[in-house]
Amino acid sequence: GLRFFVDSLLQVGELSPEERIRIESQVAGQPTDAGLEALLGQASSLLSGLTRGASVVVTSKDDRRLRQIEFVRLDPGRALAVLVSEDGSVENRILIIPPDLPHSALVSAGNYLNARIRGRTLDQVRGEMEAGRRLVEAELDELTARLVEAGLASWAGLDGARRQLIVRGQGNLLEDLTAMEDLERIRLLFDDLETKTEVIDLLSRAENGEGVRIFIGSENKLFSLSGSSMIAAPFRDSDRRVVGVLGVIGPTRLNYARIVPMVDYTARVIARIVGGG
Repeated sequence: GLRFFVDSLLQVGELSPEERIRIESQVAGQPTDAGLEALLGQASSLLSGLTRGASVVVTSKDDRRLRQIEFVRLDPGRALAVLVSEDGSVENRILIIPPDLPHSALVSAGNYLNARIRGRTLDQVRGEMEAGRRLVEAELDELTARLVEAGLASWAGLDGARRQLIVRGQGNLLEDLTAMEDLERIRLLFDDLETKTEVIDLLSRAENGEGVRIFIGSENKLFSLSGSSMIAAPFRDSDRRVVGVLGVIGPTRLNYARIVPMVDYTARVIARIVGGG
């Protein structure tokens, strides 16, 4: 079937010099201060134009760098954990605390975290704290250590909320429809694209590997009804940390040999820019 063809028989083509120049100029030509969102929006629009499909880009979790964390008592049993990122954004979480927790524990927990988080991502901080749990417990008293752990745990739900999905070129999918069943398939695909969480989950699967991945409609829940396929590739920063994933969605009869190198090359250009190369 199609999966056998893709895995065993597909001959991936080479981009022409003109296509490489176009990708380089339109993606790498963004102003240096435009920011990641503008860069990814431009890349998504470019891919949809080149492939005549719908392009999708999702940013990775916890990509913002942290500046400061503070714990502020609201009342005897609650405290506010305030997280400030280097981009100026502020997020708050309410924590349940022991009624007899001293003010000094709030100050100590904030000081301990602030000495370690500046310029790092939340994901990095959580991983290091988890790996060094014994050290945390050794350096802090029990109440303060628990507050540090609770403060970090309170941000665990930010991963999904911080992931931004960019979709471009849905109108391309309406071209060249030859039958009513094609129109119904596209309607179902549009419904799929509205399901942001499932699209992000599928794109996230492409983070766990190198290079391009191909998702065929019948093999995954998201596209099983519309019979669509997605070609996706992750892009990474200079530390090899995944920053996001970009892809192209279209019918299963996509020109895989042409689109795979486009997605791959665009991801490499983005990675070079994000990594400062």
